Amino acid sequence: MNAKHILHYASDQGAKFVSIRFTDLLGAWHHLTYPILHLTEDAFEDGYGFDASSLRGWAAIHESDMILVPDTSRFWMDPFTNEPTLCLIANVVEPMTKEGYGLDPRSVAVRAESYLRFTGIADTVFIGPEAEFFIFDNVSFHNDQQSAGFSIDSEEGHWNSRRTGDELNPNSGYHIRAKEGYVPVAPLDTLIDLRNAISLALGEVGINVECHHHEVATAGQCEIDFKFASLLHTADNLMLFKYIVKNTAAEFGRTATFMPKPLYGDNGSGMHVHQSLWKDDQPLFAGDQYAGLSEMAKFYIGGLLKHAPALVAFAAPTTNSYKRLVPGFEAPVNLAYSARNRSAAVRIPMFSASPKAKRLEFRPPDPSCNPYITFAALLMAGLDGIQNKIDPGEPLDKDIYDLPPEELANVPSLPGTLDEALTALEEDHEFLLKGDVFTTSMIERWIKYKREREITQLRLRPHPLEFSMYYDA
Repeated sequence: MNAKHILHYASDQGAKFVSIRFTDLLGAWHHLTYPILHLTEDAFEDGYGFDASSLRGWAAIHESDMILVPDTSRFWMDPFTNEPTLCLIANVVEPMTKEGYGLDPRSVAVRAESYLRFTGIADTVFIGPEAEFFIFDNVSFHNDQQSAGFSIDSEEGHWNSRRTGDELNPNSGYHIRAKEGYVPVAPLDTLIDLRNAISLALGEVGINVECHHHEVATAGQCEIDFKFASLLHTADNLMLFKYIVKNTAAEFGRTATFMPKPLYGDNGSGMHVHQSLWKDDQPLFAGDQYAGLSEMAKFYIGGLLKHAPALVAFAAPTTNSYKRLVPGFEAPVNLAYSARNRSAAVRIPMFSASPKAKRLEFRPPDPSCNPYITFAALLMAGLDGIQNKIDPGEPLDKDIYDLPPEELANVPSLPGTLDEALTALEEDHEFLLKGDVFTTSMIERWIKYKREREITQLRLRPHPLEFSMYYDA
């Protein structure tokens, strides 16, 4: 698409405003809105100036001026505004150099795709994420000096089996038991119409839904799968996907969260990331080796497994992420690959024998991550595996939890905390710097922000469970 086409589209849709979207370092969407008369052909070259100093992890006061340059490849009409509003996604550009800002996540993804083509290994990486989420009826939380806590409610939650109903809100008795929420029909699944509405809204903005269903956990855990695309386009789609999910839930009087572990004692929300390399419209991961893989695909796996402890600093980027990634609970914490074992970090889906369907699934990520940074980091790890012919070893098709201790000791695992993952990233990030895809300053900024603003803040606060365990000390 080009600027003229977008301007014609805006006119045809009767757009009165244009919303320019961009993503901060941690992965949250922001926007500036202008009357539509400010959208001209020149705007796609000159961009829109803004102050980046107030955004998390970004520019200092003395270097705050940045430019938002809209990308003509992605546009849609916002389904949730009263006045017709055209939406565009922008790259953040340095005003002096006109190059992508080093801390702009989308610019990292652009550089990753450029580096892939530069290597000659492939010209396209296809990415397909499975972002799980919860839809709750009510959520409250507080963190004060003398008090802290949270409360979550969902009519589906098994704890509501004891609720006393009334004429306006009777208790039907249909509630989903813990860890038994996978693909039930109504009346247990109460969210069919909401997921249908989300799916239709996604279709209106150009995201093709393949399937939706209730997920394993009680209390409204859901998954809506959409069609894979190139790295950059999929990252754009995931940002838009989360926006559609949250706002559609709000229209239904509910709230949606992509927090990886909001409930104790039940499944968390992951985001398995499917990946495959292509060149000249031909798949490169299909071959005659284990699970129908090519040698290139095995080396790609080798790169993912070698760098996985560092990768999860981006892919599982919150302290809450590691309440999901706990050994012994079918979590994908084991640094192995398998066609069957879902506790392995890398799985090879076997649903189809078609070479075009051959792909790898990296299972540790969760949907709280910044998709631009995460997908770029996964690609860089895989390419490093190919370039250095990193052997992933033998596949692990046994039940990991039935392995004898001496055999289990040979299976490495992911870091157990965000702090450990950040340490791994400090020690292993050279592979990310190739082609100037990532910069040392960006990685340092990420680590500093996570340690100071998240890890330290959590360490300083008493936890409600500690009162139960230690108050009578």
